Amino acid sequence: MSLYRLLVRSLRRPTAAPQSLTSLTLQNPISSHPHHLTTSRSFAYSTAEEAAAERRRRKRRLRIEPPLQALRRDSGPPPPRDPNAPRLPDSTSALVGPRLNLHNRVQSLIRAGDLDAASAVARHSVFSNTRPTVFTCNSIIAAMYRGKRYNDAIALFHFFFNQSNIVPNIVSYNNLINTHCDEGRVDVGLEIYRHIIATAPFSPSPVTYRHLTKGLINAVRIGDAVDLLREMLNKGHGADSLVFNNLIKGFLDLENLGKANELFDELKERCLVYDGVVNATFMDWFFNKGQEKEAMDSYRSLLDRQFRMIPATCNVLLEVLLKHDKKKEAWALFEQMLDNHTPPNFQAVNSETFNIMVNECFKLGKFAEAFDTFKKVGTNVKSKPFSMDVAGYNNIIARYCENGMLSEADALFTELSSKSLTPDVTTHRTLIDAYLNVERIDDALMIFNRMVDVGLRVVATFGNRVFTELIKNGKAVECAKILKKMGEKDPKPDASCYDIVIRGLSTEGELDSSLDLLAEMVRYGIGVPPALKQFAYETFEKAGRGGQVERTLTETRFTPTPRMAQPRQFPPIRPPQMSGPQESSPGTNMAGHGHPSSAPSQMAGPYQPPS
Repeated sequence: MSLYRLLVRSLRRPTAAPQSLTSLTLQNPISSHPHHLTTSRSFAYSTAEEAAAERRRRKRRLRIEPPLQALRRDSGPPPPRDPNAPRLPDSTSALVGPRLNLHNRVQSLIRAGDLDAASAVARHSVFSNTRPTVFTCNSIIAAMYRGKRYNDAIALFHFFFNQSNIVPNIVSYNNLINTHCDEGRVDVGLEIYRHIIATAPFSPSPVTYRHLTKGLINAVRIGDAVDLLREMLNKGHGADSLVFNNLIKGFLDLENLGKANELFDELKERCLVYDGVVNATFMDWFFNKGQEKEAMDSYRSLLDRQFRMIPATCNVLLEVLLKHDKKKEAWALFEQMLDNHTPPNFQAVNSETFNIMVNECFKLGKFAEAFDTFKKVGTNVKSKPFSMDVAGYNNIIARYCENGMLSEADALFTELSSKSLTPDVTTHRTLIDAYLNVERIDDALMIFNRMVDVGLRVVATFGNRVFTELIKNGKAVECAKILKKMGEKDPKPDASCYDIVIRGLSTEGELDSSLDLLAEMVRYGIGVPPALKQFAYETFEKAGRGGQVERTLTETRFTPTPRMAQPRQFPPIRPPQMSGPQESSPGTNMAGHGHPSSAPSQMAGPYQPPS
């Protein structure tokens, strides 16, 4: 209330002030000087510098917080989208929020080797509010290709891009072309290439021509491969070293050294800097022919050009030199790469570089030298040590385990765990297998427990093998605890894992624990196999507890479960109709963990095979 009174008084003062000031002015002219009046102005600045500082502050504030009308460039609604315009694939800006979480989840399953679960998660998400980006689709298709599951890769392409209305990018088409070429269907790959040129809103990439030329050469159609190279150059694409390398290797395999040299000369004319993989191809061919001098001349001619070669190129050169017993030159190249490693300006080595040299040391039985190589750094003043990644640690740990040096492997595992890096599925699987081979059961159980605690995916085949070995050594109760923790995460463990552990518990007389796991299977929606159900009936009947199995299989089905324990449901949401009609049957294609049908839909856009 006191503040209100002060405000009221301040508002009342101006009414009486003019009279008093006027009377004072008439009585004393000297009092009309402006300096006598400035003291009553509450919003004036004492100095010009202070006023200027206030103006600058206001300008800075307007730059940081512009008025809302400055952000509204167009007051009207956005123009309608042209329905005939081609739809563009997702950009990287779409990979945020829930879609990024979905992508990371699929990637983690791929790294764990559980391609079926990764495929199921990606396919189910099509019918949810969080649809996968093209990058998620490409990752699972490429994983299927790397696993040589070519039919699954092709079926997933048609499911995502033909049936589910997701727009493919050039990487999607390259995966499909590569799959068909490896299956010997290079004509289908060429048909997809023509489809890209005719309908896609983007051009083929150099990777497209790499896959096609390699497929044509493998099909003994090197003439068509040369024509495709000329077509690539005529379309304005740059001279790609790896495309030229495919053709050079094809002519060398046909003993046509002249044509190979002709293509190499053309590449050097078109590119001031080319990929040294081409020299590695010539070197390997010369070494195989017994022409060591010509091979080393090709190698020295590459070094004389003083290219700043990326690790992928130098790694190929290292492999060729080590393969043909040129160890002195290989070690010299390795040390030169370490000296040139000056991140972030230039990265001259990667973990694969160290893996090649470490494996060579283990091959020769030089274990101490292998560890020194693993820690080796350049001698140049500007060079920096390489920050080893998980793949490099996995390689040397695997080599130690193969040679029975588990103490050294343990030390490296501890070192890896203490860094900002995190041991992955491969690290844990390597150590578990090594411990089981030497019957260090407690150590294997400890690593297996840690693997589950950190949330790494346990594939059914690997889990079944580990559970079987642990149960043989009297660790059934510990296996049950691990399996319970696995069941708390999605995707749920396979029914075969429960089968092995329940049988092991029953054999050791732990019927209560086996009954709990059986109840978990029903509660989590994991189907109980008929053989396991029959085994449970017979085992509990012998113990005089036959009715408990029946009650568990019936009552648990209707018992409400905690929210976190429920398996994620994917309601069938119809995909948006963007361009043209689309007819699909989600229920048929998405049932269970089976793979999608490869039958093409009626959607125009992505490649559809002829009927």
